[in-house]
Amino acid sequence: MKNLVTQLSSIEIKAKESLTKIPLKLEVHYNFIQNFFTDVARVAIFTGRFFKETISPPYEVNELLKQCYFIGYKSLPLVGITGFIMGLVFTIQSRPTLAEFGAESWLPSMISVSIVREIGPVITALICAGKIGSGIGAELASMKVTEQIDAMEVSGTNPFKYIIVTRVVAATIMLPVLTVFNDVISMFGSFAGVNLKGDVSFYLYFAQAFAHLDFLDVVPSLAKTFFFGLAIGLIACYKGYNATNGTEGVGKAANSSVVVASLMVFVIDIIAVQITSLFY
Repeated sequence: MKNLVTQLSSIEIKAKESLTKIPLKLEVHYNFIQNFFTDVARVAIFTGRFFKETISPPYEVNELLKQCYFIGYKSLPLVGITGFIMGLVFTIQSRPTLAEFGAESWLPSMISVSIVREIGPVITALICAGKIGSGIGAELASMKVTEQIDAMEVSGTNPFKYIIVTRVVAATIMLPVLTVFNDVISMFGSFAGVNLKGDVSFYLYFAQAFAHLDFLDVVPSLAKTFFFGLAIGLIACYKGYNATNGTEGVGKAANSSVVVASLMVFVIDIIAVQITSLFY
């Protein structure tokens, strides 16, 4: 009888504990949803302010050119090395499969179309999301927590136009340029990969590579890189500009900038592929 009483009391205690946990779980889910939509609203306001400040004078041309140098030129070595290795490895991995069907002559065309349409823009955007996104996020977060942005406002300078607009516009402009360099260097890497187990002349390889490239391959792939750059710049600037919690917030801003920007690259790419597929 005592065992039965103890079992019933233990069941009653567990039931009370489970009932007390239910409101706590609901509160956690509610807070998560509330924070998510609040963050989305803040990003929308931040984006709207960016477009407003972009078209209104005065224009920070010197700072824009400086950011183009840092974002574009400083990222070119990493993009070039990655592009060359990507074209080389992709060619080496694709050759055996095409050789089984006796279609090795299609290798330059397949590589060029794959790089220009999809691989080049996405890989370049992911590299920039890692390098540029983390750099901008950490830089702006450190300026925020050390009150440098507040000091600019006190001195009469518009920090949003000077810091945010120039970096986002520079990222939007330079990402298509980096993508073009990545595509070209990847083609040279592919040319080197073809000649590892063969002997194809420079003229013959690039004649075959460009034979199957047309307007609908080049223009849409470059058009979406503008949106890649815009998304990377906006996300990195937003995370850094709204950083909190001192030096700990600098690391969080840099990390979240890379993660969210990389996810947005894939989301934009999915949308762009669905749109461009309507024209094929």
